[in-house]
Amino acid sequence: MNRGTISNMFDPVTRKRLRRFRACRRAHFSLWLLGALYAVSLVSELVCNDRPLYVRYAGRSYFPAFRFYPESTFVPGGRSTRTDYRRLAESPEFIADKSNRAVFPPVPFGPDTSLDASTLRGEETVVLSLRPVQRAGALYVDGDFIVSRSISAGVFFGGDDAALAGTDVSSAAFMTPPLREAAMRRLANAPAPPFEQAARFPDSPAGIAVVSLPAFTPRGEPPRTVRVTLREPQPQRIDPVRIIFDSQGPKSVPRLWSDLPDGTRSNLSLMARAAFSQPVAARDFDFDKRSFRAEASRSEVSFPHPPVSGHWMGLDSAGRDVLARILYGLRTSLTFGLLLVGFSMALGAAVGAVQGYFGGAADITGQRLIEVWSAIPFLYVMLLLGSVFGRSFGLLLACYTAFNWVGISYYMRAEFLRLRKQQFVDAARCLGIRHRGVIFRHIMPNALTPMTTLFPFYLVGAIGSLAALDYLGFGMPPPAASWGELLGQAQQFRWAWWLILYPSAALFVVMMLGVFIGEGVRDAFDPKPFSRLDAAASNARKK
Repeated sequence: MNRGTISNMFDPVTRKRLRRFRACRRAHFSLWLLGALYAVSLVSELVCNDRPLYVRYAGRSYFPAFRFYPESTFVPGGRSTRTDYRRLAESPEFIADKSNRAVFPPVPFGPDTSLDASTLRGEETVVLSLRPVQRAGALYVDGDFIVSRSISAGVFFGGDDAALAGTDVSSAAFMTPPLREAAMRRLANAPAPPFEQAARFPDSPAGIAVVSLPAFTPRGEPPRTVRVTLREPQPQRIDPVRIIFDSQGPKSVPRLWSDLPDGTRSNLSLMARAAFSQPVAARDFDFDKRSFRAEASRSEVSFPHPPVSGHWMGLDSAGRDVLARILYGLRTSLTFGLLLVGFSMALGAAVGAVQGYFGGAADITGQRLIEVWSAIPFLYVMLLLGSVFGRSFGLLLACYTAFNWVGISYYMRAEFLRLRKQQFVDAARCLGIRHRGVIFRHIMPNALTPMTTLFPFYLVGAIGSLAALDYLGFGMPPPAASWGELLGQAQQFRWAWWLILYPSAALFVVMMLGVFIGEGVRDAFDPKPFSRLDAAASNARKK
């Protein structure tokens, strides 16, 4: 049937409304796009599935995506449980026969498939931390200011500790009169408070150090040596600089890494590569008159995991593919919304029709009962029934339907109160048509305008309500794929941006398309612009 034949199946008013809807290109395109997305979601098993579409094994053909085959079908003596087709396709027996093959969907992961971290072994990284360290040492000097022992103080004098032993430091630049006096008080076994001063050390990397003496309390015998502590000033940069390495090399290149000499960078790169296979010890190096400590640690694969090759929208906290869960969640959301709006409108239309048609006591009684029913808190009822019967799609749909019909009943009641006084209704009664026939065959077709125009907006509201309930943990039972459940994970793992971006984008796109469709339907059923045009044309003819 061509387009004209299909249009001729409807009455002139309906055809005019269809033309108005098609004239709104945004709404027309949104309807086709939303319909295409829903159609794809209905065949999600052919797009995202860990079961192959077709398996050829031992000369026989199997279709696991459409039929269940136990493990014993492919493995002699196997169990009667579900077959792991990925492991089957990688087994030596399967690969040995060239005629065997397994055709997986474009996304070979189901919404409930939890991946092992070992499958992402190539995504491991090594974090190389470069942390400034404060060098310190100590000199033990006697009464003649001869160094008797040095501990890690050689760096301040441009040598090593062995070379400092026996050195006279009485004339050294750091041996100032106040320091000399403080040292002599300790050697004389006299009480002395702590002493500290800054001094220049031209041969040290920093060029300056803090010289200090600890507090001294007299002892039974005078000390033979005094411990002089040397330490670099506290480095200004406390936070370490981190360079992330993958199997190809550094992924992030901070300025400090670029400024390092080539030899130092090469040694640190070798250290990072070695950390992929085994633990490595920390390494110290000097740069720009500072001492740095390099530590390399391997970052194990954990979930949630950001997008990688084969998982274009990342993985959630349970290692499940986010793309698969979004696609299956689309089917759940739209199916729930369509069923909910359909049942709610059918129930609301029936209740509103009875109230508006009969009026009087039936109308007043119905309104009071509806007001009492609408005052019952929906969430409490949902929690109570969920705790008794368990969370399920059917229970959620039934509970929502039981409370969602009230709004549409008001519109239908108003339409029936208006239409029941029309002449065509009186004519139908005079012909002896029963009340049921008058309601459903004569008044109802003329009262469907509010239902038709509100349907897309009710659908958007139903999708948003399901996402909100799933986000709060009162919606679909786990492990059902749901956009709200992914957003709930995003709240727990706020650094996992992919759990925020992709479910939010899917929810936004679907709700935006629904709103565009609703605007187009509302414009198609709105007679005001066309009545103004008709009035303008009539006035023009009169002139």
